Formats: sequence, C-alpha cells, structure tokens
Amino acid sequence: MKIELQGKLAIVTGSTLGIGLATAKGLAACGAKVVVNGRTQAKVDKAVAAIGAAVPGAQLLGVAADLASAEGCDKLVAAVPACDILVNNAGIFAPQEFFDTPDSQWQHFFDVNVMSGMRLSRAYLPAMAAKGWGRVVFLGSESALNIPEDMIHYGMTKTAVLALSRGLAKRMRESGVTVNAVLPGPTLSEGVEAMLAEEVAHSGKSIEEVGRDFVKVLRPSSIIGRLASCEEVANLIVYTCSEQASATTGAALRVDGGVVDSLV
Repeated sequence: MKIELQGKLAIVTGSTLGIGLATAKGLAACGAKVVVNGRTQAKVDKAVAAIGAAVPGAQLLGVAADLASAEGCDKLVAAVPACDILVNNAGIFAPQEFFDTPDSQWQHFFDVNVMSGMRLSRAYLPAMAAKGWGRVVFLGSESALNIPEDMIHYGMTKTAVLALSRGLAKRMRESGVTVNAVLPGPTLSEGVEAMLAEEVAHSGKSIEEVGRDFVKVLRPSSIIGRLASCEEVANLIVYTCSEQASATTGAALRVDGGVVDSLV
C-alpha cells in the first residue's frame, strides 16, 4: 500500500514534539502540505527544520498558537482558513492525586484536550463537507477506557474525546468526511521520557529498560510489554488520514500494544 496525499493540506496540532511531530513528518512524507503547530514560534521553527531535514522537499507551514483558548484556536484558523486533514493531537497529561487536583487543573485539561479539538473541528468541518472529502483524527488514549487512578482528570478528557469523535462522525454521515479517534497506549514521547527521567538516573538503566518496567508494573495487560514509539502511533494516524481509509469512520482505533483487554 502506498499512501499518496499530494494536494492535501494537513493541520497537526501540538506537532513540535512526540506523536504530533512524528505524524507531521509522516504526512509530509506522503506528499501532504503540513501545518506545524505549537505554542511558541521557537518550537515551531525547530520542528519545521527537523521535518524539512528528514523529508527533503516537504511543504511546511508553521503557526504558533496556544490552543488552550478560543483566541489561540481563532489565531490558527485565521492563519489557515481551510484544510483537508485535521489531526487534533494537542494535549497534556500529568499524574496527580485526585484529592489534590483543583478545579483550575480540571478546567485546563478540559480546555486543552477537548475544547481545542472541538473548536477546530467546528471551524474546519463545514468546508470539508462542501468539498466532499476530509479527514479528522482525534488523539485519544487507552486511558479513556482504563481510567488511571493517578490521572483521573486526564482519563476523563480522553473519554470525552471519544464521545466527541463518535458524535461528529455521525453528524458528518454520507459527506465524504471521516472522523475517528486513535488511542495510543504508553508511548515513548518526550513527555513520558521526562516523567521517567528520575528513575533512569536512579537505576542506571536505559530509558527503554525503564519503560519496560513501567509498562509491566502500571500497564500489566500490555501484550507487547514495552513502550510504543511515536512513529508506530503516527503510522496508524497517517493511514487514517488516507484515501484508503475511506470506509473507516466513527471508530476508536487502538494502537495501545494490547493494553485494553477487550475483543473490540
């Protein structure tokens, strides 16, 4: 299978690091013009340079905008009024004891993880439908189904993302526009690497070894028994954005290493 996305404009939010960066790189390699987004111009410029070095001839546009607010979403839409592919990847996570998590933290997680994707989908979907073609992908998480007791506030937002994705897929029925959610499991992103850095320093083990220990203790149902790479997750996202995925919509597509112990 060869995925061709020439002539398509893709926006990947939160694409300066991790899964977002790997997704932007994968879409660019398939020929799409890719909009790279992050909160600061310096991070956006660095990501654009990295993708350009990895994918010679890549068509790239960088837009710095903090999508935690309506104003930040408006800034991105003003810079890029229409797109063919929208990957709602922007998101945050952090372990925190439920009884120590204030209202402001709950609201911030909801604004970043849910409202950003809602606002951008509301802005971009009508034009996709008018053209008869479009792809919207939300980044969920296995934590949407297995709510982690140390990240209840995070798990709640990812469950909301699944509801939003499924509902929008129904709303866009028979339009040529698909809406799906991709659910990663534990993934070796920069955020997870930072979370495990203290254990790496303390144990003297490699990040891969510490990652395996993390998975076996905290996600013992994992079948692969390790952290996935950002590229492994991005591969599924890129496919979901392709012409070949035209009959896949309203789905929660797991790339969780088998963490979710379910037949469907």
